[in-house]
Amino acid sequence: MTDIAKAGRFPLGDLRVKRMGYGAMQLAGPGVFGPPKDRPQALAVLREAVASGVDHIDTSDFYGPYVVNELIREALHPYPDDLVIVTKVGAVRGPDASWNPAQTPAELTRAVHDNLRNLRVDSLDVVNLRITGAVHEPSEGSIAERFAALAELQRQGLIKHLGLSNVTSAQVSEALGIAEVACVQNLYNLVHRADDAMVNALAAKGIAYVPFFPLGGFSPLQSEALSSVAASLGATPMQVALAWLLQRAPNILLIPGTSSLAHLRENLAAAELALSGDVLSQLDAIGKQGREHE
Repeated sequence: MTDIAKAGRFPLGDLRVKRMGYGAMQLAGPGVFGPPKDRPQALAVLREAVASGVDHIDTSDFYGPYVVNELIREALHPYPDDLVIVTKVGAVRGPDASWNPAQTPAELTRAVHDNLRNLRVDSLDVVNLRITGAVHEPSEGSIAERFAALAELQRQGLIKHLGLSNVTSAQVSEALGIAEVACVQNLYNLVHRADDAMVNALAAKGIAYVPFFPLGGFSPLQSEALSSVAASLGATPMQVALAWLLQRAPNILLIPGTSSLAHLRENLAAAELALSGDVLSQLDAIGKQGREHE
């Protein structure tokens, strides 16, 4: 079995987790809406992830909606003492599967209580405030009122740690003036590296950075080049992309998602994949085209 501890650990607030985690979004139906196509397999993926050493699961009540948190509860409750479940608030789903902002203090409070109920916990380990701007890119603007609403719920004991998702550096600074930030979750990968400076700044502060879409936005040419590098290593493109992220900075935590047991095992194996200097140079060359267009 893969030893994911080889990738090391990093803190989420005062919770120290392995850097290779699991993102549960894909357990819902198509479009992250409705029940899974194969419920027994979805439950099996969650159980195998934890059995394989994963102690950091990323989720949200708007996955499904509610479906994914209900699956996590069914598969894993009562939860292992060392399992950290990170959820996010800031959106709701329409009956047409649309993603709609839910950012008022009242809506955020309601979302926190929904997560508490559906996960069947008294306090949420980490809650990320998901800012709705562009679909997967942050947009400037004050987040003070929204983050302060979650900070108040933290003071009430309903949340242990706070995080941010889809945010700018200015918004991180604004949030830090209100409460401690345990993690930032943004779009970042080998090609999309607009957050390079943010990754480094957060590392200096001991704050985790959690990239989503490790293969998102690659051009066909870049995908082909990555596949070529992966083939030379006897690995998959996803494994190489994940291994690159692990070597990029010590504060990066990974949450690759899948609804397949085979893909789960492949993704976790990236924790043991070491990339040489030559390989890193090849990967950097692949990423340059994307960086030039950011």
